[in-house]
Amino acid sequence: MTAVRRFARENGLGLAFGSAFLLALAGQAISGHAEFNNQLLAEDLQSISFASYLTTSDFAVDVTENWQSEYLQFFLYIYATVWLLQRGSPESKGLTKAGPGSDRDQLVGPHAGPDSPRWARMPGVRQALYARSLGLTMATIFLLCWFAQSISGVAAFNEQHLRQLQAPVSWAGYVSTADFWNRTLQNWQSELLAIASMAVFSVYLRQRGSPESKPVGAAHSATGVEG
Repeated sequence: MTAVRRFARENGLGLAFGSAFLLALAGQAISGHAEFNNQLLAEDLQSISFASYLTTSDFAVDVTENWQSEYLQFFLYIYATVWLLQRGSPESKGLTKAGPGSDRDQLVGPHAGPDSPRWARMPGVRQALYARSLGLTMATIFLLCWFAQSISGVAAFNEQHLRQLQAPVSWAGYVSTADFWNRTLQNWQSELLAIASMAVFSVYLRQRGSPESKPVGAAHSATGVEG
């Protein structure tokens, strides 16, 4: 097996979804450009090039509002599954395992193995940070994307207002508008519904060979078991 084929085989999940993301983003940009120019023409304004559209606040707000909701989903799910349980779901830990777990269970400090990450073996702040690094990273990306959404959102909002000869608003004024919260909450509700659906559907439904599913023959009450 060549190095390239081996790399592709061992990183297939990330490569597949990364490629699909880029294709979807390109499709969004193309369709968004067409829709944006249709709106300009309807207002008797000059259309813009595709390259110019990619630098607009309209494109930026559409992208960032989706990104922030996705990372909110990951952040909430990572932290919620530390303490919250769902009987029968492979998305949940066992019903007696709520909480952060012992040092022995987590392979940290003196219980770390020779191939454990270096910070897992170190006591103090570095171990504490590394033990929460996934959730903290997801939370940070969520907050950055949400802030970027608010910045690009106020620019797009004011651009629309100026085309309609209305006064622009400040950033602080925009984050209290219905437009901002409509954009935000319509994404949040869909992500929260998806999490709840996955947790509950996986109690009773199966997908053979998937680690997101229990084994096909596992009991509905089996919790924290992956197929």
